[in-house]
Amino acid sequence: MGAKVWRHLDIPLLLLTLLLVGYGLAMVYSATYQPDSHLLSNDLLVKQGIYAFIGLALLTVMLTIDYRILGNVAHITYAVAVGLLALVLIIGRVTHGSQRWVDLGIFPLQPSELAKLLLIITLAKYMADHEEEMGEFRHVAISLGIVAVPAALTFIQPDLGTAVILLSIWTGMAVMAGVRLVHWAILGVAAILAAPLGYLGMQDYMRTRLTVFLDPQSDPLGAGYNIIQALTAVGSGGWLGRGFTSGTQSQLNFLRVQYADFIFSVLAEELGFIGAVLLFVLIVSLLLRVLKATALSTETFGRLVATGIVAWLTFQSFVNIGMNIQLLPVTGVPLPFISYGGSSLIMALVAIGVTESIIMRHKKIEF
Repeated sequence: MGAKVWRHLDIPLLLLTLLLVGYGLAMVYSATYQPDSHLLSNDLLVKQGIYAFIGLALLTVMLTIDYRILGNVAHITYAVAVGLLALVLIIGRVTHGSQRWVDLGIFPLQPSELAKLLLIITLAKYMADHEEEMGEFRHVAISLGIVAVPAALTFIQPDLGTAVILLSIWTGMAVMAGVRLVHWAILGVAAILAAPLGYLGMQDYMRTRLTVFLDPQSDPLGAGYNIIQALTAVGSGGWLGRGFTSGTQSQLNFLRVQYADFIFSVLAEELGFIGAVLLFVLIVSLLLRVLKATALSTETFGRLVATGIVAWLTFQSFVNIGMNIQLLPVTGVPLPFISYGGSSLIMALVAIGVTESIIMRHKKIEF
């Protein structure tokens, strides 16, 4: 790779990524902190540190690869995504009633996290190849069909949150691809008509989460328990918080899964409003840097890939934080870069690597 290509490396994007990873490691440590334990005895922190190292190594690899190569293997990436999602339904490990992970021995792989980026590549390739035809409903329907298969397989696991994120990725990319307003209207009407069938197809626990979202006190010791504890944690943080590793909701284990789905509640309780605002600033700044790739890219494929990554990270952050403050129903969606989880962290870092590759190669390769 020519030395001049490295001149376009987005240093602020890398720094923001490292700051978010560091913030996440600190919060995983705090969420799992036990006063009588040594730092190195914190297994989850050590594992998350390993995941971060792997993710950063893969990010570096992606810098050296021309992102356009990904478009040439889009059909393979789609087959891999669908194949892994089907495989997890056959041999996947069942945890808390969901079958989402494949045990690789070294660490559990969550195929739905891998599918997000692979789907973005596939959709970007299809939409770019049919750029002049995306105004036709036929191609809109085909692109929606591409995402419908992995979304359905994810929904069956069951994982409603990730299925919705996959659909949100398509939505963001479809907007960038220029889908006509009349076609959005048709899809909107179809979604409304299909909503009752979607509700009937939900697992019982999904319906319960919707009900409890409206009234957590209807089941305060069951489905509404974590919502109540999360709101208590966020509300008790005040401006400056109770102090790092000093949150009562997390340290006394009132809040369940505090190191993953509800890590934002831990952050808000311990670091307060200021800590939450700092997180928002870091996330928004990172998303703006990724948006830079959509503006710089001189070809449609790169622009659409960057758009898909922005849609993914934006919507997933919104969903996680929203469920922590009762703006949205509870889902098992991690907070990008912050929540504990190998597949989520690694794939988010790989996505940043792809974004950097787009930015670095927004001009013809210079020698």
